[in-house]
Amino acid sequence: MQPSRLTRRAFLGTSALGILGAAGCGGGGSSATRSSSTTRSTHSTATSTTTSTTAAAPTPPDAADWAALRESLAGRLVLPADPGYGQARLVYDLRFSDAAPAAVAYAGSATDVQRLVAFAREHALAPIPRCGSHSYGGYSTGSGLVIDVSPRAGVTVAGASATVGAGARLIDTYSALGSAGVLVPGGSCPTVGITGLALGGGVGVLGRKYGLTADALAGLAVVSADGRILDVDAGSEPDLYWASRGGGGRNFGIVTSLRFATQPAPDLAMFTLDFPWGAAGDLFGAWCGWIEGAPDELWSNCLLLSAGSSGLLARATGVYVGGQAPLSALVSALTRSVGTAPTESSVTTASYLEAMLIEAGCAEMTLAACHLTGEGSAGTLSRSAFAAKSAYFASAPPAAGISAIVDAVASFQSQLPALGGGLAFDSYGGAINAVAPDATAFVHRDALCQLQMSGSWGAGDSPATAAAVGGWLAETAAALADYTNGQAYQNYIDPTLENWLEAYYGSNLPRLQAVKRAYDPDDVFHFAQSIPLAPA
Repeated sequence: MQPSRLTRRAFLGTSALGILGAAGCGGGGSSATRSSSTTRSTHSTATSTTTSTTAAAPTPPDAADWAALRESLAGRLVLPADPGYGQARLVYDLRFSDAAPAAVAYAGSATDVQRLVAFAREHALAPIPRCGSHSYGGYSTGSGLVIDVSPRAGVTVAGASATVGAGARLIDTYSALGSAGVLVPGGSCPTVGITGLALGGGVGVLGRKYGLTADALAGLAVVSADGRILDVDAGSEPDLYWASRGGGGRNFGIVTSLRFATQPAPDLAMFTLDFPWGAAGDLFGAWCGWIEGAPDELWSNCLLLSAGSSGLLARATGVYVGGQAPLSALVSALTRSVGTAPTESSVTTASYLEAMLIEAGCAEMTLAACHLTGEGSAGTLSRSAFAAKSAYFASAPPAAGISAIVDAVASFQSQLPALGGGLAFDSYGGAINAVAPDATAFVHRDALCQLQMSGSWGAGDSPATAAAVGGWLAETAAALADYTNGQAYQNYIDPTLENWLEAYYGSNLPRLQAVKRAYDPDDVFHFAQSIPLAPA
């Protein structure tokens, strides 16, 4: 019998693999090897619609201001009194369903984004970029002006390059790429926005072979805090380009489009192994050694989960760039190392698009159905409430660390038996670790694997349930701290993390702070975990 492919989307309500945008779809910043008076490229559009920093103090907008803004936009403006506001203000995570933005603006063009940033500055509103709305910290919503770029969602493939609108979701991006016979490495949650994913790094099932989504990012268009449209790549605004590959979202501007280098889409093979829970520690220990020595063509994760009424689950899954036979040999080696026979196993083949649909939990759905439910949508995927923390392992933990890992999942089952939660370990190495830590803003280039600790609950659950999940996360992070390297993944942005700047950005932080001052000296794109300005 072939086991079902329990993706993290199924495990966490609707969040597969958990590769989520860090803070809406805000642009990454750049630093500087140069001074804060970084010379702007001749490719930048000189037109600016923002008010000068020496202009009159901003004032809250009145009805006439909103009416004038609505008239000026190619896209749609939704105010609190308008029909559809309740739907427009929703983000993916139900924890933030009470947020009440001053307005939600659907930007139909880059010029719309310019006007909206200018309006926000003029009227003392926080500009809040939004593409996929999956921010773990709720940073793609708030009380300010939400600038939603989802109307800009087209994908065009030409040769070895793909131009993608900043509002494109992963499922639509992969469909367009797969139809053209090419790929861009990325995450698995189908409704995540490609922009937030790329800006924070972008870890996915093809990462060991092809790198991060950020590594494939060849260029992007960014509306800056002063209202210019910047054409950003390695030769134009190179510091901003550097920081846009892993510096996180909503820090220095709003992305309107991205350009990716593509690779020919190969045939793939996939595997799933289930083991009895009593072998969970042996599975994780064996998996660590196995993935460390695996070829770059193999990506894998190890899932130790409390799956509600289904009980405790010990599972390894993976995607291999190549055929079924070599993957079967690799899987057999893992099984021998575990020393316990799996209860269920499968090795299958898939095309690139088929694999992405399987990982997304959408293999049995139409493309239209593989979207969130909502007005005017044929989507069937529901929103979720969840909380998570992340960490990195530089090497396999000792026996005491493995025991702590297994005990943490058993504790979740004991404390919260009706919920889904646990630990998911995603393999690094290969092309991810082949890049120097300072070559891009993504500093996590020496890990064996990345850990996501998470738990989800339903819309009807009490605040006490959410607090209990938060308590388990804090306990688990503390129990495992001695075995991890102190870093955390910026796309799993964590409002409870105390040392978040160092954990997300490490040695790249000073360079990112310098760019904040260079590109957003007035801290227009500010939120609770935005990169602070470098000292003057």
